[in-house]
Amino acid sequence: MAYQALYRKYRSQRFDEMVGQEVVATTLKNAIINHQISHAYLFSGPRGTGKTSAAKIFAKAINCPNQVDGEPCNNCFICEAITKGTLDDVIELDAASNNGVDEIREIRDKSTYAASQATYKVYIIDEVHMLSTGAFNALLKTLEEPTENVVFVLATTELQKIPATIISRVQRFAFKSITTAAIRDYLAKILADEQVEFEPKALEVLAKSAEGGMRDALSLLDQALSFSAGKLEEQDALLVTGSIAEEALVNYVQALSENDETAALEELSKSFSEGKNMLRFTEDLLAYFRDLLLADQSTLSVSRQQIFSWIDIAIESLKTIKETTQAKIAADVMTMRLAEKTAATENAVESSQLSLEVAELKVEINQLKARLGEGNLPSSMPSSPDRPTPSTVPKKSGPNRDLIYKALAEATNEARKAVLAAWPELVASISKPAERALLNNTAPVAASDHFVVVTFPHENLAKRVSENTDLQLFCGKLLSSIVGFSPEIIALAEQEWQEVRAEYVANLKSEKTEPLEEEQPSKDEGLDLAKSLFGEKVIEIND
Repeated sequence: MAYQALYRKYRSQRFDEMVGQEVVATTLKNAIINHQISHAYLFSGPRGTGKTSAAKIFAKAINCPNQVDGEPCNNCFICEAITKGTLDDVIELDAASNNGVDEIREIRDKSTYAASQATYKVYIIDEVHMLSTGAFNALLKTLEEPTENVVFVLATTELQKIPATIISRVQRFAFKSITTAAIRDYLAKILADEQVEFEPKALEVLAKSAEGGMRDALSLLDQALSFSAGKLEEQDALLVTGSIAEEALVNYVQALSENDETAALEELSKSFSEGKNMLRFTEDLLAYFRDLLLADQSTLSVSRQQIFSWIDIAIESLKTIKETTQAKIAADVMTMRLAEKTAATENAVESSQLSLEVAELKVEINQLKARLGEGNLPSSMPSSPDRPTPSTVPKKSGPNRDLIYKALAEATNEARKAVLAAWPELVASISKPAERALLNNTAPVAASDHFVVVTFPHENLAKRVSENTDLQLFCGKLLSSIVGFSPEIIALAEQEWQEVRAEYVANLKSEKTEPLEEEQPSKDEGLDLAKSLFGEKVIEIND
């Protein structure tokens, strides 16, 4: 007996055997059980998802004399003839090669005759979107005045090309792409039936490459089995599909994250030398970026903002690779841009960090100058049991200093870096333009697990954010998903922040510089204060 391709051998013969189309199968079975057979159906969806198979199963079920619960028996003369394609009352047409007015008029004329062997005469027209305008008009006339016991099943992969006048006269069923997991499990079942050993990773590669189409998956499995030596291995699937091994993608992205352009180009060249298609490489890379976004954020070595930037470049490069004859050069350029974007992002974060550190240092220097200018600090100061602290010194009117002091006391550099890296993504995610405009040109200057201090160019902008509880709640939830904690936003004008920050630093220095009763006065209070502020950076020179 001649070899039969897997996609033909394992074609669904019952609704229960259809993979990934449970809603469609159940609806059609119920229509058959309740004798609610319409005169016309339209099956739309991606290629290889079971549209034509469902049409043939439906044709068998409505004509099978032994039908049970909407399922055909597949043993009677009617079912076997429809399966083999030899029953005259079930006519299959490919609209790609029969798309003229004459063909549809012939169908219209013949449909007026009753079925000779079956109960219903069924016309299955595949790729119906390929019909000409005149053919559609001829078909429309037939659908408007249907003959009794004649059923039309139209199938298409491009629903948008079907005239609205046709769609309004049929029952439409949308077939969806089959999930990778469902395809993988079905392939495993087939290999078990065929008694073939396999590596689970090989099925994962084939299932992903099928892109939601079971027919494509079975065709790839056929090729992989022909290539393999008795056992289906991952390498066989990679070679047949042209997919990129996960290890290669991990090494490539690792090089990008380390801003190692040379290593990334070497990984790309290695894949190219193994015969990998650069278009497929880019598609697999995009899928890997998506997986990174869905992964646990604590395990990532790069920020989500960095991954978003990479995705933008990869999508733009994908279009170029599709259109050019120099795919390798286009992929090299993409790699250089990805590595360059990594460096740019790192430099932006470092620059922002440096600017904040410089601003903080200036505040401390000005405060030190002010204290030293009050008389170079007396050599001895009276002890006081009531030393000023951030919570006891008089505070000016304006922002809630108690809350800000608490936030500053809890603030850590790690938390501030995390929020700073996430801030552009947060601003870009705000859907309302007015609210997004409020957070433009802002920056988090201090952060902890519970608070984040954000500065604004003007006091009225800070006030509007403070009073917008919905915006505060949205920002908290988004930060929680990005950085892992949900801090309360304290909005301050830039000038207010400088004042409060200076007061807080001054109060902390007061605690350190004012001696207790049992302490001996320092030889040089100004020198001690400078050391408390700047540590080892202060060098004492005796002349």
